[in-house]
Amino acid sequence: MAELFASGRIIDLILLGIALEIALLPAALRHTGSKLLPRDLLPNIIAGACLMLAVRLSLTDAPWFNIALALLLALLAHIYELWRRLKFSP
Repeated sequence: MAELFASGRIIDLILLGIALEIALLPAALRHTGSKLLPRDLLPNIIAGACLMLAVRLSLTDAPWFNIALALLLALLAHIYELWRRLKFSP
């Protein structure tokens, strides 16, 4: 189990789960009758995926600027999500 974390493979599994979530999201929203569209949730999912990527890069001793880039992408996705929520909220 320690090797799974040390190698960053645990994050690969989490990212695989996130990819599966994205693939199944449209069907899940239709099945539940939700009025949400996949594009409404994607910025949040992308921000989380970028954070997981930053963790993976940290676990594997990647250069600091790669980690900073992943964190920046997470921040931008999060800011976009907040902007959309504030812009379109009643």
